[in-house]
Amino acid sequence: MVKHIVMWKLKDPAHATKVKALLEPLVGRIPGLLKLEVGANFAPGAMAADVVLYSELTDRAALAAYQAHPAHQAVVPLIVEMTTERRVVDYET
Repeated sequence: MVKHIVMWKLKDPAHATKVKALLEPLVGRIPGLLKLEVGANFAPGAMAADVVLYSELTDRAALAAYQAHPAHQAVVPLIVEMTTERRVVDYET
């Protein structure tokens, strides 16, 4: 199993709900995407991200397919427009 975690700093932290609304409908639409959660941060601080994506995929091939899938690619530019910073971690369990 692959865990895919992404954290964003947003231009406007209130847009976390928009990011959530864009990403959560991908579950069930992309083969190999087992779980996806999006959470808005409530803890203040200069080092804090505004929103996080936690997802589980069957394997590395499923992660690659998720990243290339048209449904995912459709939301990428919308999220990029709202962000100032992005960090990602992918690992196998």
